Amino acid sequence: MAPTRRTLIRSVVAGSALAALPDLALSPIPAAAASPPGDVVGKVSVGYQGWFSCPGDGAPIGGWWHWSRDRFQSPSPSNTTIVSWPDMREYARGYPTAYPNLGDGRPATLFSSYDQQTVDTHFRWMQEYGCDTAALQRFNPFGDEGPTRDAMAVKVRSAAERFGRKFYVMYDVTGWTAMQSQLKEDWATRMSAHTASPAYARQNGKPVVCVWGFGFADDGRPFAPAACLDVVRWLKAQGCYVIGGVPTYWRQGINDSRPGFADVYHAFDMLSPWMVGRTGTLDGLDWFLTNVNAPDLADCAAHGIDYQPCVMPGDLSAGHRRHGDFYWRHLYNMVRLGAQGLYVSMFDEFNEGNQIAKTSETAAATPAGTGIRALDEDGTACSADYYLRITADGGRMLKGQLALTAVRPTPPVTGGGQPPGGDLAAGRPASASSQQNGPFGAGNAVDGDRGTYWESANGAFPQWWQVDLGTTWPVARLVLALPAGWEARTQTLAVQGGTDGTTFTTLTGPVGVRFDPATGNQATLTFTASPVRYLRVRFTGNTGWPAGQLAQLSAYAA
Repeated sequence: MAPTRRTLIRSVVAGSALAALPDLALSPIPAAAASPPGDVVGKVSVGYQGWFSCPGDGAPIGGWWHWSRDRFQSPSPSNTTIVSWPDMREYARGYPTAYPNLGDGRPATLFSSYDQQTVDTHFRWMQEYGCDTAALQRFNPFGDEGPTRDAMAVKVRSAAERFGRKFYVMYDVTGWTAMQSQLKEDWATRMSAHTASPAYARQNGKPVVCVWGFGFADDGRPFAPAACLDVVRWLKAQGCYVIGGVPTYWRQGINDSRPGFADVYHAFDMLSPWMVGRTGTLDGLDWFLTNVNAPDLADCAAHGIDYQPCVMPGDLSAGHRRHGDFYWRHLYNMVRLGAQGLYVSMFDEFNEGNQIAKTSETAAATPAGTGIRALDEDGTACSADYYLRITADGGRMLKGQLALTAVRPTPPVTGGGQPPGGDLAAGRPASASSQQNGPFGAGNAVDGDRGTYWESANGAFPQWWQVDLGTTWPVARLVLALPAGWEARTQTLAVQGGTDGTTFTTLTGPVGVRFDPATGNQATLTFTASPVRYLRVRFTGNTGWPAGQLAQLSAYAA
């Protein structure tokens, strides 16, 4: 088997020392797009493998294609190629495996991409979650997988037409020794026919095609620059808009990129540098923004090339995801940079753990005892569709429908995950900058008893009170209260929120909040829904007593 993207990327790293990180408050960097909005410029594209099959599904290739190392043996913990487990609840058909039962006792089944219902389900999700365009992966079709790949193109075309999505062919030249002649033959005699579909992606009026792998410094892609340039020019001569899936360090010709490919890279209409496996940290994403992405965009602008950076949710199996914060940082960095489009890697890549398709939420939906990580692997509950929802919000931010924000607006649990009773703060751990001597601790404000209260040290402002909601929620409303019998007063306060307990942003205020026994000594504050785990109320004044005071705080999701 030829080297996979996964084996390639593990040998390339950003470097041992990070440069100075960018200021996350910067405005978007202006960059003139070479092309107007189309089906890839200004859009969210997702890589679609569509390469899973199972015995009995009718696929010509036969066996457990891409589920097992030995595809003629049932997938099991000792015969597998996957590191994440799909959420199977919406597939009409599942195929029994040799994995142990799921944690809740159900049989461990997997889907087949060859089932039209599977492809329809995936493209319905793309429609529901704002994935505009699917890049259908196409490896060497002249080998034994060719007939299956051909059939998958038909199935993807049907689903894209049915659900109003766009798609284009993305050739991966890994291990394709006769690529120079055979890619041309395949496009001319097979794949170009799909451009007649209204669902086939077009940019600048031209059908889109991508070639992934030119210039990579590994044995699986040994092609000389002249052969690669010939293919690019030939595709453009066929009237195509050609995207290059290129090495991370394409511009410099170092690390994962062979030298001498500058003319090849600059021949493309759009460049989409690979990023999977390059980093798994927020600091790493920021390093790439400053040292790689920004100069890449400048180079593209100087050569009239559109820039479509690769964004990724992170490898779930390696613990990169940080319950969505990693993916959001990558989306935010690329949108504020001024990228002309986004390429999400990948939609259904359960083999590398960087899929955004619906994934097992907990151990109950994952084969028992296998060590496969579910979405709650770091202790934060996440719905199966969480990374699709983040993709939808990232797409809205790209298109200017959502304000640019470094703070992830997507809650991990569907619908905000508001628990019974609605109050997110009830009974949660609370702390404060200080408390008055006696029984006036911070926990009194979340104990459900209006007769108990927190009071800060007297005569010293500012003071703060804080609650840990336990996970991130899209908080949009607070109800603050003092004991019902107290005389009226106005407290000057601001509400702040954060996700790590250290860094806070202001959600509302400072403002004078009136507490009056005529209205129950309580006040409601509303503000734009913000994803926060830690809520902090900062007091700077009180007309009734020289301290911050709070008998109850209730927090509600949008």
